[in-house]
Amino acid sequence: MKQDDRVPFDRALRRAREAAYPPGEYAGQESFMTASEIRALAARAGIGPGVSVLDLCCGVGGPAAVLNGCDYLGVDFSEGAVALARRRAPGRRFAVAKAPPLPPGRFEVVLLLEAMLAIEDKAALVHAVAAGLQHGGRFAFTLEEGRPLSGADRAAMPDADTVFLTPLGELAELLEQAGLELAWQEDHSDAHAATARALAAAYEADGEAIVAALGHRALDDLLAAHRLWSDWLERGRVRKLALVATLTA
Repeated sequence: MKQDDRVPFDRALRRAREAAYPPGEYAGQESFMTASEIRALAARAGIGPGVSVLDLCCGVGGPAAVLNGCDYLGVDFSEGAVALARRRAPGRRFAVAKAPPLPPGRFEVVLLLEAMLAIEDKAALVHAVAAGLQHGGRFAFTLEEGRPLSGADRAAMPDADTVFLTPLGELAELLEQAGLELAWQEDHSDAHAATARALAAAYEADGEAIVAALGHRALDDLLAAHRLWSDWLERGRVRKLALVATLTA
């Protein structure tokens, strides 16, 4: 079972995820971000009542539960994930779509939380985001920053075909070419290393139930990936950044 089949994973891992995060910090997100970090990034991007927001790769709707009052549209390529998101947040709009391209229209804010890593063609994504923003609009996203994976890295990381690390300088150039200017950034590497460790411990503690639902391979991959992310973040192989870029062109 692949992890992009998100509904069974959400069901099987929810108890461990709830145990791993501090009280009030788990809102259904499929990431190392806490609810407070999502709110803080949203505030930096100017998300508030009535602001039009496109949440790319929204998954099962974790951010939708945190971002109150805005005019929200979440999109994800997984029909199962979107169906679950609709059940969790019935007052919000969701659509099944793979990005790029973006849905029609222009938005004040485009969000991309914990999904830049899996997108190989970042130039196409960035240009699509710029085209989908109003003038002065903001692109708020997270980035796993670092040099591309080596052969040894790929051998160690489960689902390495979805891990496309990028140096910050390269991404900044892509943003500039699309008319986007980096306006703010914050390093969450230490915090996310701790979250990765806590999730690995919680998955191991709930391992019997996870194996019953998903199989031994799924648990082994989860533990290997989370332990590797924790190690990489701790020793600086990867930095985890939250960023906001503004459309100036």
